[in-house]
Amino acid sequence: MSPADVTRIAANLASIRERIAAACERAGRTPESVRLVAVSKTFDADTVRAAWEAGQRDFGENKVQEALHKAEATADLPITWHLIGHLQRNKAKRAGAAFPWVHSVDSLGLLERLEAGAAVRPEPLRALIQVDLAGEATKFGAPPEDVRPILERAAACRAVSVVGLMLLPPWSDDPEDARPWFRRLRALRDELLADGFPPGQLAELSMGMSHDFEVAIEEGATIVRVGTAIFGARPAPAGP
Repeated sequence: MSPADVTRIAANLASIRERIAAACERAGRTPESVRLVAVSKTFDADTVRAAWEAGQRDFGENKVQEALHKAEATADLPITWHLIGHLQRNKAKRAGAAFPWVHSVDSLGLLERLEAGAAVRPEPLRALIQVDLAGEATKFGAPPEDVRPILERAAACRAVSVVGLMLLPPWSDDPEDARPWFRRLRALRDELLADGFPPGQLAELSMGMSHDFEVAIEEGATIVRVGTAIFGARPAPAGP
């Protein structure tokens, strides 16, 4: 990685933090109330190291195998890894043992497999329920009516601690188009709290990415997942 790339990543991170702080100020919140997850999928370990040197501590990956390779290559750094992509059930036990955060629980079966895998962890795995509010066929997530049963089962888990909800809204170039979806997730959270679910199960709202994280923060996001705005355009897939 060139010195110019290192400098660029550091400058991008500084800009993102400034924008997070401004969005928090507009919402009457403190910047400390928002966790920035740098989405490093498809970027190499040197890129992760550059962001670490610039002060970034939380990193998000979509694929279990890629994340494990990257974690091994940066094992000397106390990084907090977040698995943010769709998790197949046959990889859930391995993910449960390897990751401190999983953002994409979308079924009781997946929760059960994570619970089995996370039993070897010294501390509970923190999990978020991915909610599908739009019913998009191309995206994963639990329908809203399935969230309650997952929360109820999670209350009895010992190795997994469900701590909130996650959302991928329908894509739009206009960040304002995502605002109603962020509001709906926050409203669902508030309904669940009113129904008596423990606040600890609903403390986090993971929503907002590079193009709409400021709107998400204004609507209550406590975790934003930012990739291209930090690292730039993703590398093209390798050819055959």
